[in-house]
Amino acid sequence: MFELAYPWWLLLLPVPIVMRLLPAFRQSSQSVKTPFFERLLQISGEKPKEGAMVLERRPFQKLLVPFAWCCIVLAIARPQWVGEPVEKIKSGRDLMIAVDLSGSMEEEDFLSPDGEQTDRLVAVKSVLKELAEQRKRDRLGLIVFGTAPYLQAPFTEDHQAWLALLNETEIGMAGHSTVFGDAIGLAIKLFEESETKNRVLIILTDGNDTGSKVPPVDAAKVAESYGIKIYAIAIGDPSTTGDKALDIKTLERVASLTGGAYYQALDREQLQQAYRSIAELEPQEFESLSYSPKESLHYVPLAGASIVFAVYSIFSSALRLVREKQRSQKREVIHG
Repeated sequence: MFELAYPWWLLLLPVPIVMRLLPAFRQSSQSVKTPFFERLLQISGEKPKEGAMVLERRPFQKLLVPFAWCCIVLAIARPQWVGEPVEKIKSGRDLMIAVDLSGSMEEEDFLSPDGEQTDRLVAVKSVLKELAEQRKRDRLGLIVFGTAPYLQAPFTEDHQAWLALLNETEIGMAGHSTVFGDAIGLAIKLFEESETKNRVLIILTDGNDTGSKVPPVDAAKVAESYGIKIYAIAIGDPSTTGDKALDIKTLERVASLTGGAYYQALDREQLQQAYRSIAELEPQEFESLSYSPKESLHYVPLAGASIVFAVYSIFSSALRLVREKQRSQKREVIHG
């Protein structure tokens, strides 16, 4: 579709007509009156001319000048071609996944889709791959934690890169303890840099907090003030004791304080069901941005005026040369 970016400049089009209505420019010069004017003409060999001289445009010039003016005004009005609207979908939610990589995650108490016994981390990776495929509109981030929390992947819409960084994680690479309170604190810091208001943290752990600088419940209270909703998923056997025991009460408290939910996953099927429940509670949200690509065409009228002027100049020069040649030939005939 063709349109003008600044159509009000077209108001300049009648300016040449207004100029024609104004009085013609007149210029006077001083002269000397002598009684021996005829004698001066005989001595100098000059012929007398009219006192006033009016320049007249040629017929083509009368069309060329208004045409050039129209082209200049049209270029100033900036004609442009507007393409078909392009719709861009932008994610409306940032989803951070915090994965426990403590030593207890090597327990082989999960079954793969093929029925083989696998450790907990392999099962988590498999389910998170399905999550990434289903949440195509969300920006995903990844935190791994053990003795300390680390950012493995910042928020990104490139889910393939996110999965590649997830697959690089190994048990024990962040230490063998479990500090999910500090993992929540790191997530809060990352969410502070996020522009979206839909903030969700999913934390997966198979143990209890063993020494976070900020207790998980206190971290959850801070997260709630930043509008972060936490979903806690406990992995493994809840009957374990000691350092590997699941602190179910703390996980439930963390989730409830932020308006999230708590899930327990004893096997791969329950882990998948936990993610399905989260997906139902947190449907994908996204913003639709629409824009139309625009290509400026201001150069077209300028190029048209330049071409017409160039052709006219070439034609006038050629015509002048022909006329001068004809005059010189006539002089030769007369003097010959």
